[in-house]
Formats: sequence, C-alpha cells, structure tokens
Amino acid sequence: MKSNGVEILLVEDSEEDMDLTLHALQRGKVANRIFVVRDGEEALDFLFCRGEYSERSIELPPKLVLLDLKLPKVDGMEVLKIIKADARTKTIPVVILTSSKEERDLVSGYDLGANSFIQKPVDFEQFRETIKNVGLYWLVINQPPVLEPSRLIGADHDKR
Repeated sequence: MKSNGVEILLVEDSEEDMDLTLHALQRGKVANRIFVVRDGEEALDFLFCRGEYSERSIELPPKLVLLDLKLPKVDGMEVLKIIKADARTKTIPVVILTSSKEERDLVSGYDLGANSFIQKPVDFEQFRETIKNVGLYWLVINQPPVLEPSRLIGADHDKR
C-alpha cells in the first residue's frame, strides 16, 4: 500500500460521535489520514471507487474501517456484508463501533465477518481511550495480509 492512502475510513452519521472519534484518533496520534463518510452508500462508493470517488484506486484501500450500524441509505450490516463478500475488500479490517446493545447485532456482525465489535462507551475518557487503542492495534500492531495483485482486480471480473 502506498503511503498516501487513507489509513482509516470512519463511517458515522452522528456529528457528535464523529467529532469524538476524530478527536481521540488525532489526540492519540494514531492516524493522520482519516476519511469520514456519513452513510452506508457513500462508504461503499468510497471503498469500491464509484461515483464521486471514481478517481480513487481500489489498490489503495483503507487500513481500517470503523463502521457504525445505524446509518442512512444503506445500514451498517449491509455495508459489512458487501465489504466481506468481495475479494478486493474482504481483508480490510472492519470494526463495528456502535451504541447498539442488541445481542443480535453482535452475533450478526461476527457472522458477516466483522473483525471486532465495540460498543461505544458513554464516558468521554473511556471512549477516547477505546478509540486510541483500536487505532493502535489495527494500524500499528496488527499484521495485515499481503494481497496478491490478482485479488485486487476482483474475482468477479473474469478475462474472457
């Protein structure tokens, strides 16, 4: 991955949660290149380089997706399902970051391939520390898989 790629894609429709998350990541000096989208459709457009993001390269995926579940247009579970079903994006770590306390969301998230499920803490300091630790783990400690160039092209684009 080239160094000018997005490190974190934050998919969050709540202005307050977005501000808190960005503050925690920047204060913890975890990531410099964070891109925010406000709904599930925009997240998919960004990841698959469609629409206003058609100039992006699928070869420069974010290193981490922080995904809220309750999103406009396309909900977070559907976004997760689409990300994990495509060979070009399935290895991108997706951390569900939600206020949902529903056990079915936890189970469904992992069934669909989420790498982690974090319930948003109510306390600001706990939230800040949680986000900082998530960023440190996925961007610094975790070793991502090495992608074969043929997987970036996509399994569903056969040469005929």
